[in-house]
Order: sequence, then C-alpha cells, then structure tokens
Amino acid sequence: MRIDIISVLPELLESPFSHSILKRAKAKGLLEINVHHLRQYSTFKHNQVDDYQFGGGAGMVMMMEPLVNAIEDLQKQVTYDEVIYLTPDGKTLDQRMANTLSLKGNLLMICGHYKGIDERFREHFVTMEISIGDFVLSGGELAAAVLVDAIGRLLPGVLNDETSALFDSFQDNLLAPPVYTRPDDFRGWKVPEVLLSGDHRKIDEWRHEEALKRTKERRPDLLKKH
Repeated sequence: MRIDIISVLPELLESPFSHSILKRAKAKGLLEINVHHLRQYSTFKHNQVDDYQFGGGAGMVMMMEPLVNAIEDLQKQVTYDEVIYLTPDGKTLDQRMANTLSLKGNLLMICGHYKGIDERFREHFVTMEISIGDFVLSGGELAAAVLVDAIGRLLPGVLNDETSALFDSFQDNLLAPPVYTRPDDFRGWKVPEVLLSGDHRKIDEWRHEEALKRTKERRPDLLKKH
C-alpha cells in the first residue's frame, strides 16, 4: 500500500512513522508513506498557503492553488483509490472504516489547518472526509498519524501474528476481553482458572462472555450493532 500525505507541518509526522509497527511495515516493503510539504507547491510570495476568508471572520483558510498544484502533481504519478481530508466534520473513524481502507492500494490524505480548506477543493477533489473524534486539533497531522496506524497494522504481514488484529476491540462490535500474563498468582491476585485449563473451547466461551460483559458496562451502544 502507498499513502501520500499533504501537510503544512510535515515534521510533525516524522516520529509516528519511524517507530514500532509502522517502521516494521515500511522496512518489509508492505507500506510506503510519503509526506509532502504543501508550501513547495505554492507560487505565492514566502510560499503562502493560506489567506483571509471571504465574508470576514476570525481565522485563515487554506488556499485552492497550492492544494490543487500538489494533488495534480501527485496524480501524474499515482492513481488514488481515495483522497481523504482529515476534518472534525468528517465521518467518525471506526474499525470497519479502517478495515475497508486497509484493502485499498493507494491513499492520499490532506491535513487541514487554520479554519480549514477552501470548500471548492473539498467539492472537486476530496472523495472521503474523516474525523477521529468530536474535538478540534491544531491540524490534521495527528489525525493522519492515527488513521495511518489504524490502517497499517491491518496489512497482511505487518503484525507478527496476523490473527491478532482479528481479535481487537471493535472488530465484531465488541470490546476486547481482559488479558493476563505470567505470573498466574501475583500477591494473591490470580488469573481466572479457565485460562489455565488448556480447554480452548471453554477459553473461547469465557472470552466471548467477558467481551459481552465489558461492552455492556462500558459501551452499550455497540451492542445494538452487534
């Protein structure tokens, strides 16, 4: 998979993509991530990429021309399955969306800043708008990092155990059950006996019941989907 990201502050994305699972995915050649500095596509003085909004009001707006220059230049090299704009008013990211996007070949992400991007760019170039929650960040870079991580870990061969992602929270609209590791008795706090039994059928049943219980307690809204 190839993911291109257009950003005003590309340095914010250096660390998230240089460690852990995403670093491994890139090293294996399973994921290519390219971050492009929007100011390189500006033809204005001082590489300007924003201007005052028509109608007045506080806050600047990202301009059409640098964004169009950037996407049209990239589209000469790549055909994108989705052009994604990270924005608070987009559709909220969930596991199903991450699953779907992980099956794509090439993605382009646009990181917003200021009051957002010119609406005409959204109308003519953006195919998908995604939010990571009902709150506002200083820019779309952190949201892009979250989205790339959610997608990247699902690519075949990225995780050491490819079945691991299948049992994550939200994959079946349930939260994941409790997990334990050694020692089985710490200060008298013991691991449930069923997990030590070796009976995989009973263990699976226990995990499913615990997942249901935890979801009912913490996210009952998910049970409607389940």
